[in-house]
Amino acid sequence: MVEIVTFGCRMNSFESEILKEKLAELENVIVVNTCAVTGEAERQCRQAIRKLRKENPQARIIVTGCAAQIAPQKYARMPEVDLVLGNREKTEIEKYINGDLTEKSIVGDIFDYDGYDRYLITGFEGRQRAFVQIQQGCDHRCTYCIVPYARGNNRSVAEEDILKQIAELRRQGFDEICLTGVDACSYCPSFSGLVKKILETFPDLPSLQFGSLDPAAVDDDFITLAAEYGNLYPYFHLSVQSGDNMILKRMKRRHSREDVIALCRKIRNARPDAVFGADFICGFPTETEEQFENTLKLVDEAGLSKLHVFPYSERAGTPAALMPQVPVEIRRERAKRLREKGEAAERKCNGKGNK
Repeated sequence: MVEIVTFGCRMNSFESEILKEKLAELENVIVVNTCAVTGEAERQCRQAIRKLRKENPQARIIVTGCAAQIAPQKYARMPEVDLVLGNREKTEIEKYINGDLTEKSIVGDIFDYDGYDRYLITGFEGRQRAFVQIQQGCDHRCTYCIVPYARGNNRSVAEEDILKQIAELRRQGFDEICLTGVDACSYCPSFSGLVKKILETFPDLPSLQFGSLDPAAVDDDFITLAAEYGNLYPYFHLSVQSGDNMILKRMKRRHSREDVIALCRKIRNARPDAVFGADFICGFPTETEEQFENTLKLVDEAGLSKLHVFPYSERAGTPAALMPQVPVEIRRERAKRLREKGEAAERKCNGKGNK
């Protein structure tokens, strides 16, 4: 029996399904697919590894994913771990598990990798919605983010492979398909073009959904598709991060608060039933109370109602970690206030009959 323990994002969920199917015939193997987005995420991964070893003393424990890519020796030094594989090596995990290895850690340079795993999964156990990976990596360098160093440069899955994957999931009875990626809107040659191709190829697909969308990269062609295709799910989750323009600049984001407001207005005009969510980081370095209040105001001004809120967490190796830090208790207090704001906005939205 193989057990896959997954932390983090939709990308990891998709890749864990690949691992589960590839390794289905093995016995007594545990794969921990780690996350590195915050220091807390890494702590939870290490805690889980120790617990898994205690509960499964005879199992072979393989650690992979983003935390393994960024800090392989940290996991290789753990006595509970048998093998550490990077994100590049994860795509060929069956080769490494079945091989006669002398090394405990096999982690290559992710920036030298321009491929992706072309394995077609057949489903998502216990889920009604299936995730489909459309791209990997990111060419942007937001000052708080470690993910490009774990996932490498932007590289897109071939359109034909995406269509094959969706066709397989449709054959397995999945009616909800969610496109996901590290930076999905940077899909090449065109995110909107891919979405249109999927909608044209699968006209009977009940619901095409998305992970986080970059406000700087959503174009008018995408908005036109939202207006024309009723099966393009009318929930749009935006990677906003802050409602203050100075903080957005220090984050090295590519949009302004005005861009977010304008985008929501455009989509809402094209699709009156649209609902908007957003990711936010509270207590980013140098953030003042006034700047945080601009984030609170943006919730109302853009009409956001489903918020994913995180207190800022330092990541060693990122520029933001070297900036003047906001005290942790203030980060948490602001996150609490923003969550409460989001909960009130969602109650108001649901009261209007929106889903």
